[in-house]
Amino acid sequence: MTNRRVTDNAKAIDAFVAAKCEIDAMLDRLTALSNNHFDLHPDEISWGHVGTLTHYASVLRQITDSAFKKGEHKE
Repeated sequence: MTNRRVTDNAKAIDAFVAAKCEIDAMLDRLTALSNNHFDLHPDEISWGHVGTLTHYASVLRQITDSAFKKGEHKE
């Protein structure tokens, strides 16, 4: 029984690390895009771009609120 539990935990750890790596890669890509002003020149920015970034911020806020137990995820 002990060996099975260790094996199951090893699989869970592997899956956790894989998910963490995926998140890290997404964060790196978002950071690079943000550092490049989302590939926009100031003369190109429109209210549509504002709406897009507001949407991105809203989705990221849901994630961070969940991770940090804030807002509707508050315990």
